[in-house]
Amino acid sequence: MDSFSLNELLALHYVYPLPLNKLKKLLNEISSLQALIELSPAKLQTILHLSSENANQILINYKRILKNNLYDAYNDKGIHVIPYTDSNYPRSLFTLIDPPAVLYAKGDLSLLKKRKIAIIGSRMATDYTIKALEAIVPPLIERDFIIVSGLAKGADTMAHLAAIRFGGKTIGILGNGLFYVYPKQNENLAKEMGKNHLLVTEFPPYAGPKKWHFPLRNRIISGISEAIVVTEAARKSGTLITTDHALEHGKDVFVVPGPIDSKLSEGTNYLLREGATPVWNGQQILEELNLFF
Repeated sequence: MDSFSLNELLALHYVYPLPLNKLKKLLNEISSLQALIELSPAKLQTILHLSSENANQILINYKRILKNNLYDAYNDKGIHVIPYTDSNYPRSLFTLIDPPAVLYAKGDLSLLKKRKIAIIGSRMATDYTIKALEAIVPPLIERDFIIVSGLAKGADTMAHLAAIRFGGKTIGILGNGLFYVYPKQNENLAKEMGKNHLLVTEFPPYAGPKKWHFPLRNRIISGISEAIVVTEAARKSGTLITTDHALEHGKDVFVVPGPIDSKLSEGTNYLLREGATPVWNGQQILEELNLFF
């Protein structure tokens, strides 16, 4: 067990949501988070390669936030705190270069222990994605797979809704803290998922959505899933960042082939050319994963 109390970790994560590789680097130098109170800004600046202003601000804020019991405050809001030392923390995330040090979740934590497949695609996804999901999702749900996506508009929303519609369970990985819903149009869906399914994020609850959060979120979508399914994607697309993560970690990438005259097939057809597996129903995925008897 690394040397810190949960409240020390949450206080540091509140003021500076550092990933596990940076936390380990810090702990290697100072032995325990308790020592942070006595640490000079110059030393913190050197260890974590920060500006002197940032290092100073982190230490001031850390001492201030440490006086609060964040764990109880989050609990009161129905937020589960999952540090990397927790049994609910998905072990597969440890294969990432920069696993989250802490995850925050709302909903049914038991879903983290089940087999998961991510379904992702364009924010501009069309009815073609809905049609593909009707063939892909039911067989996966019959075999108790949890459908993972990013709660973005378009294909992500369609994937979550398909999982619910066909009687399955779904996990949304967020690019913001749990005090926010993004996009706003998914407020009802997020509420339903936070109650009967699961919402997960590495960002502290107060953190709003930022553009640079979403590529970080994508590595978690890939990291907790056994395989990735892509429905529609343009050639330049955040979806391809997620598939890059998946391929780097030896995950299967399944792609729905698209019409050659559709802009939203340029990314998917490119992935097929690069060696992704074409699929048009869920049975094919189960066969590829040796799960179809």
